[in-house]
Amino acid sequence: MIQYGSTDVHELLFASMRASIELRDRQWIDVEIQFELDWENGAALPDDVTELSALLICTYNGEIAQIVPQDEGRDCEFQFTESEKAQLRHYYEQSVKNQLLHKVEHA
Repeated sequence: MIQYGSTDVHELLFASMRASIELRDRQWIDVEIQFELDWENGAALPDDVTELSALLICTYNGEIAQIVPQDEGRDCEFQFTESEKAQLRHYYEQSVKNQLLHKVEHA
């Protein structure tokens, strides 16, 4: 994680993830990903964050438009590193995208 305006980087490793999918409107689909951190490898939340999750804003064809960190369900002053985004993208592609596309088909 990188706090806006800071050069300090705290790399997080995610141990397990779960997602919820919500059709926001006719253009965007919100995928909220909750996760557990890999505490054994030294992962720790920044001091200013209490309940970190990720919001993936996706299109109706399943593409990720944006990945936003959230604290307690709201935007926060941090951003994910490229490695953290890669972990989230991988989980989405492997475990969520097909569910999202199925939900779109039946909407």
